[in-house]
Amino acid sequence: MASKRPLQSLLSTPSCSSLRTAQSSRQTLVRRTSACASFSTTTPSQFPEHQTEGSNVPRWQQTPPRMRAPFRIRAQPKGPVFRVNEDPRKLDDVYNRMLGQGGDKMLSDEVKWLAVTHKSFEHGARGFNDRLAFLGKRIVSLQTSLAFLSNPQPDLQWPLDAQNYPLPDRYGRTPFLHSALRGLPGLSDEASVLDKTRLANIAERYGLDKVARWKPKRTDDLLASGQHAVLATSLYAVIGAVALERGGAVANHVTQQKILAPLGFAFNASSSPSS
Repeated sequence: MASKRPLQSLLSTPSCSSLRTAQSSRQTLVRRTSACASFSTTTPSQFPEHQTEGSNVPRWQQTPPRMRAPFRIRAQPKGPVFRVNEDPRKLDDVYNRMLGQGGDKMLSDEVKWLAVTHKSFEHGARGFNDRLAFLGKRIVSLQTSLAFLSNPQPDLQWPLDAQNYPLPDRYGRTPFLHSALRGLPGLSDEASVLDKTRLANIAERYGLDKVARWKPKRTDDLLASGQHAVLATSLYAVIGAVALERGGAVANHVTQQKILAPLGFAFNASSSPSS
């Protein structure tokens, strides 16, 4: 009968090869940890190409260096080179035409450039006007609805008899008529009134097409690249910027006189926004 082996002999004893493998793995882990530690403690000053170009340069005037790719990964698009405006005086002229005398002083420099910057410009690295346009579109839409209610269209009114009573329809029904509801049927036309093509034409009156910063897909065909949508967005963004920096009353007044009045709505031109 075979003798029982001691309990210690039943335990597996690591061989020399397994010890060498474990030691090698531990050394590899130490090297990787040291490399990660040295990488995490590296300061940006050790990389001159990532240094900032001066804190005195405003954000709208330059793309942050760390947001630039080291080299171009796509070929240059065909067609002429599309250059955006970089002249502050030309931008101020546009704001004076749109907002009136002194319009270039109504907004801060940063916001003036942000309002005319589309998200396609520099891949949004300098900021873009989507949020300003969202607020401005709500303001313009509200003022358009109010304008419809206060400017009824005669051809949309219910026919009246000689005593100015509504004539019954073919089922013998007569509607309830009130002066406050005379412009209600016009609300269904709001989408067509605020069409991006019509808004783009108004933006071109003020010269926004000369200062809007964006990147067209085809420089030889700006309309196919979405120029109308870009100009409408910039127009909305200016209204949103005015509302944030000058208040809702001023934004409503600019919307009425500079956007809705050219679209055919009647407003009192002498009225000024309340303070």
